[in-house]
This record gives sequence, structure tokens and C-alpha cells, in this order.
Amino acid sequence: MPHFTIEYSANLDARLDMRKVVEVVRKAAAETGIFPLGGIRVRAVRCEHYAIADGNPQFGFLDMVLRLGEGRDLATRRKAGEHIFKALSTHLDPVFAQSKFALSFDMQINDKETSWKRNNIHEALKAEAAHG
Repeated sequence: MPHFTIEYSANLDARLDMRKVVEVVRKAAAETGIFPLGGIRVRAVRCEHYAIADGNPQFGFLDMVLRLGEGRDLATRRKAGEHIFKALSTHLDPVFAQSKFALSFDMQINDKETSWKRNNIHEALKAEAAHG
């Protein structure tokens, strides 16, 4: 259940194609090999109202949080996180070069005792793979 939620300052719309950003994250998550493909979710939420540092309206931010289920050791999580962050950070290099910008990424582990899910995408992907 790797769920990525990206919050970003509205002033990035002129500098970024968020469809490409979510695809970069989805692809990097899949490349790690530790997440079931059918469970990967990446969504971006545009923040209209925000204040950064001294209030300069030109400053921008992108904050990403990954919620995932239990069961992966720290070394595995760290390696995956570094891969995903590097892919995202590299994609955002032009934003860093052109403006003042803050990027953050945090990983949170959901407690299986208090996390409920229902998903039929896994089965659909397995059936598609079996039948070409």
C-alpha cells in the first residue's frame, strides 16, 4: 500500500507539469521492486493558501509523504526512499535552478491493526499479465 501524497504550492503550476511529477514518483516507486504495482498510488494536491519563510510569494514548496504498510526493514525502506527522492529531486532540478524552492519527503508506516484496505487492482494486473 504505498500511497504517496504530494502537497505543492500553487505557484509551481507555471513551473511544473504535475502529471509528469506524479509519473516520475510512480515509476521510481515501481523501480524499487519492494512495492506491489497494484498498490502504488501517487496524488498531488495543489495548495492555494500557504506561507513560506519570510512570506515571499515567489518561494515554492513540494512536500511528499509516503504511507506504507508494515513489514519492510529500515535498510530496505531507506534504499527505496533514497531512490525515489533522487528521481524526484533530479526531475525538479530546473525548479531549483530558476527559483527558491523547498523539497521534502517523509515516509510513514501504517499500523496494520488500524489500517483497512479493499483493492481489486492486484487481481486485475495478475489476470492481465497471465493473458497478455
